[in-house]
Amino acid sequence: MEDLSKSSIRFFSDQQLCYADILSPREVRARIEVSVINFLKILNSPEPAISDLPLINRRSSNSRVCQGLLTDVSWIFLSHSFCTRSLTNANAAKAFVRVWKVMKMCFEILAQEKRVTQRELFYKLICDSPEYFTSQLQVNRTIQDVVALLRCSRYSLGIMAASRGLVAGRLLLQEPNHEAVDCSACGSSGYAISGDLNILEKLVMRTDARYIIVVEKHAVFQRLAEDHVFNQIPSILITAKGYPDIATRFLLHRLTRTFPDLPILALVDWNPAGLAILCTFKFGSLGMGLEAYRYACNVKWLGLRGGDVQLIPQQSFVPLKQRDLQIARSLMSLDLLPENYREELALMIQSGQRAEIEALYVHGYDHLGKYIAKKIVQTNYI
Repeated sequence: MEDLSKSSIRFFSDQQLCYADILSPREVRARIEVSVINFLKILNSPEPAISDLPLINRRSSNSRVCQGLLTDVSWIFLSHSFCTRSLTNANAAKAFVRVWKVMKMCFEILAQEKRVTQRELFYKLICDSPEYFTSQLQVNRTIQDVVALLRCSRYSLGIMAASRGLVAGRLLLQEPNHEAVDCSACGSSGYAISGDLNILEKLVMRTDARYIIVVEKHAVFQRLAEDHVFNQIPSILITAKGYPDIATRFLLHRLTRTFPDLPILALVDWNPAGLAILCTFKFGSLGMGLEAYRYACNVKWLGLRGGDVQLIPQQSFVPLKQRDLQIARSLMSLDLLPENYREELALMIQSGQRAEIEALYVHGYDHLGKYIAKKIVQTNYI
């Protein structure tokens, strides 16, 4: 799957697409050293000047949509449009310094052959440079700046994904030199997905499932796992407990590469946030900048859908909030949003209401498995 994706990129009409490379520690350290050398050359020139740091622009206006010719997967990319961090601009001066601080820290991490989470990096930075780092958000944005400057993935920088994800069902996972884990025997808690992408890449996976079911909510995942729905519907269940983290998306992408014939079906709330979660799995996240495309998967929207609202009692609906409307507007602005998704969003907005998956429990706590089975038949995924 990955080879097909890469080869199809060459046929895209927009040849100015930019993305982050996955590099070895040695290669990343070399890029950092080159950045430092170039900066010092400027300072030592006859007319020294503090140059701007040319970063790939991560605004939505710089995003591009690519349809693969050899696959069904679409991606969000960024083009070669630049923004800057500069010491000469008062508003950007601290951001300029933060980039160098994070690069220095990453260089040391890679030299020590270590990996850290973004949270660990934050605590290290606020101790070393409290005048520049006061929040996790500043660290997260600076990491993206470093990715945009060096054009390598955050994992290549030695920054490990903190994972919230779980997997359950008909899947055997085996790390090198470890015993295999049967995800169908992990109970309602499921198997915790590692945040170490290197471990996830090396997993040996076996399955007799016919579907992969992505579940938006942890509580719903637990209900399905406890009811052993994966035995009634031969499937692998996976959840990120809301908006997907990198590790969960990485594992889902690995599953699609290993088992390319398994359809991926998403079970999300009928509201703009549920659709946004589905789209993050399906197209990538602009918030991930240059890494957005790497984890895109061909996810199908199983439910809840507009046609399911008749199954839900009126008292179970909740009015849309302002945040819901903001998410809806953001989704509507995406060029890659399929027309049937737009119609669903328009229906949500027109009704002014939202419905959660748990509303189906009015028909009994075991109804959700029956609902999924029926939807699979109706949508011709068998």
